[in-house]
Amino acid sequence: MELRGATVLVTGATGGIGRALAEGFAGRGAAVVLSGRRAEALEPLAERLGGRAVVADLAERGAAERLLDEAGPVDVLVANAALPASGLLADYTLEQVDRVLDVNLRTPIVMAKLAGERMADRGRGHLVFIASLSGKTASGHASLYNATKFGMRGFALALREDMRPHGVGVSTVFPGFIRDAGMFADAGVTLPRGVGTRSPRDVAKATVRAVERNAAEVDVAPLALRIGAQLGGVAPVLSAAVQRRAGGQDIAEGLAEGQRGKR
Repeated sequence: MELRGATVLVTGATGGIGRALAEGFAGRGAAVVLSGRRAEALEPLAERLGGRAVVADLAERGAAERLLDEAGPVDVLVANAALPASGLLADYTLEQVDRVLDVNLRTPIVMAKLAGERMADRGRGHLVFIASLSGKTASGHASLYNATKFGMRGFALALREDMRPHGVGVSTVFPGFIRDAGMFADAGVTLPRGVGTRSPRDVAKATVRAVERNAAEVDVAPLALRIGAQLGGVAPVLSAAVQRRAGGQDIAEGLAEGQRGKR
């Protein structure tokens, strides 16, 4: 897809990865519409990139519909907004469970339905879902997060087939551990030696490339983590054992504690 002159809506644009996504698409000549909960962070970014800001809390029912109405016709939807959901399911209230499911899974589905119908009518467009390698391999202390990201992957792959005859592309991006900004960086967890990271800019570059090439899936992680994700898909019990031996539970517990206040 040609991005120059296209209108790109990025949700979760006030986070570090969201900012990098906005900058990446603006750098390709797209007109960006940026959404987030914090106007004080969103509006200066939109002004700097020559785009528009639409403040929205996607945890609220009806917010996704209102956002799309206010954004107007978009050529590319980047569903990036998400809540952290590490930790034991027993530690979550039912209200917190609903909130995570709404933001991480229901809202992207609703936005894809509404925006995708409009794109199909025009015969062009692209839907992008920013997921996680947690959507390819499960890990302890992350059952709720895994559920939303596994669900997003299955939804996107099926939707890609449904939208193909209408000229609308669908891509899913799977970041691993992202340094400098985002959920992992905010939690302040130290990784074991040898476990590599990628940057928000790497995520943005991969996402832009996915849209331009209509790639179904793109992983943004070092080779070892990508191999680990593949292992998790074909041998989940073995993958769980490997993760335990590599200190995966310590990482998961650290993420859960560092993200507790954002549930």
